[in-house]
Amino acid sequence: MEKLKVGLIATGGRGVHGWQAHNPEEGVEIVAGCDIAEEARTKFMEKFPEAAFYTDYRELLKDKEIGAVFICTPDYLHEEMAVAALEAGKAVYLEKPMAITIEGCDRILKTAYETGSKIFVGHNMRHFPVVLKMKEIIDSGLIGEVQAAWCRHFVSYGGDAYFRDWHSEQRFSTGLLLQKGAHDIDVMHWLMGSYTKKVTGMGQLSVYNRCKRRPPEVPGCAKWDASQYPPLECEGFSPIIDVEDHNMVLMQLENGAQAAYLQCHYTPDAERNYTFIGTKGRIENIGDYDNCYVHVWTQRGKRSEPDLVYHLKPASGGHGGGDPRIVNNFLNFVRFGTKTNTSPIAARNAVAAGVLAHEAMRTDGKLREVPPVDPELIAYFDNNQVK
Repeated sequence: MEKLKVGLIATGGRGVHGWQAHNPEEGVEIVAGCDIAEEARTKFMEKFPEAAFYTDYRELLKDKEIGAVFICTPDYLHEEMAVAALEAGKAVYLEKPMAITIEGCDRILKTAYETGSKIFVGHNMRHFPVVLKMKEIIDSGLIGEVQAAWCRHFVSYGGDAYFRDWHSEQRFSTGLLLQKGAHDIDVMHWLMGSYTKKVTGMGQLSVYNRCKRRPPEVPGCAKWDASQYPPLECEGFSPIIDVEDHNMVLMQLENGAQAAYLQCHYTPDAERNYTFIGTKGRIENIGDYDNCYVHVWTQRGKRSEPDLVYHLKPASGGHGGGDPRIVNNFLNFVRFGTKTNTSPIAARNAVAAGVLAHEAMRTDGKLREVPPVDPELIAYFDNNQVK
């Protein structure tokens, strides 16, 4: 088979994720990168000295030999860059969230449909061993029909990752219920076998609005630092912060099941804790990608000990092995037509739930109905992509 040549749009930060695609012996070669940061350029060229480098992504897309691109830029650039890449005939790996508006997601879907170019959204949690184990248990029928679920998301690194750079502004991210929560909403949709039909949310900016800010002319630094806690005793936060630092969302799914997601960015610990309750039992995870367990209850009683415990073996690679797996899934999808764990339709519906929950929490708190995707698009992507 002809070698697949790959370009990276963003080569630093999360863009390093795309480096994993380089495997010339297996027929995949990174031949170009694009970034506006000098440090990102330097590190990329050290790793790939034979590759071309650009500071304008449009120039990279003009290279007709490039068959696929990774887009790992900030969220507010996803729509523009994905549409341009699809129109240029490239297969696209697009970091989540798909876009920061429902309209942006729908534009990407429509462009992929009209051009025939492949779109793949980087919801790497669909490749986490603990998520796959919970899905396996649910699909087996062990806990019956799932009717209720929730996720508690403790984000100890929120003060570093989301309140010191562009993430802190609604105009760039819409909000953290969308930006960070898109992962978890997607996982809950996937494991519960349905999408959100109606949604509302509550949230508040209660801590980081009281923190010491950096001057606008000083660049933000979003690197993890364990000493930067508690937040009210720290400094260097974004000059503009208008996103909530804790969020809650209630979701009514199309199949009648209900779900809740709670997210906090000033906790000292970091973990996602899911619970799924069915007509025959419930499951809960301990740990999300490092030293993970899945607990299962199927017998009635007053005890707290689970009936079954699955201890998942550690896997190599970022995010508990999820990162290399999703890159391989994308490359196999592009080269061999392999079906995918991820879904562009699901990615859009995760964004839709997050967008509308933010809208509700910032206005009247009333239920919002998620606008449906064109059935023709659903059929197209389900038939051509999803397992």
